[in-house]
Amino acid sequence: MVDVTPKDPTHRRAIARGRVFMTTETTSLIARGALAKGDVLAVARVAGIQAAKRTPDLIPLCHPLLVGSVLVNFHIGDTYIEVEAQVETIDRTGVEMEALTACSVACLTVYDMCKSADRSMEIGEIALWEKTGGRSGTYRRGTATGLASGTAGAAAPEAPAPPRNGSFGSGDVVDDIDQLLGADYPE
Repeated sequence: MVDVTPKDPTHRRAIARGRVFMTTETTSLIARGALAKGDVLAVARVAGIQAAKRTPDLIPLCHPLLVGSVLVNFHIGDTYIEVEAQVETIDRTGVEMEALTACSVACLTVYDMCKSADRSMEIGEIALWEKTGGRSGTYRRGTATGLASGTAGAAAPEAPAPPRNGSFGSGDVVDDIDQLLGADYPE
C-alpha cells in the first residue's frame, strides 16, 4: 500500500456515475414498483451504501477509510437507469474507489432485481465524475471520453509501459500477476 501517514486529513469527496441500459418496458416496471423482487431503487441504494463501506475488503490495496457520507441517487431515462454515488470523508486519502464501488454495486443490484424481466440489460459508462480535496486538488470530468462509447474527440490514454524485468504472456496468471506486482515502472 502507498504510505499516506505523512498526509494531513482533509475533506474529500468523489462522485461516480454509471448506467444500466434496458428496455423501456423494464424502466416502466421500475418506475411503477411493479417488479417481483420489490423496490429496485431502494434496494440498490442500500447495496451501494454497503459497498462503499466495504471497498477495502474488495480492492486489495485500497486504504480503509472512515466514510462520513454516502449518497446514492438515480435518474430514470427511457432506456436506462443512471446511478450516481457520492462519498465524503475527512481522511488522508481520497474516496474515488468508494464512489466507484458504490456505483458499480448499485448498478449490479438493479440488474439483479430486474433480470427476470429483462436479460438483455447492459451495465456501462461507470466513471469518476468529480473528486475534490487532497494534494491533487479538484478533478471534474468534462464530457464522455469516448473510450467506452466510441465517441470521437478525446484521445485514449496511453497503455502502461511493459515491465522492464520480463515479458508477460506465459499463460500462467499467477506468474503474470507476480511479474506485474514486482515490475519496475518508470515514474
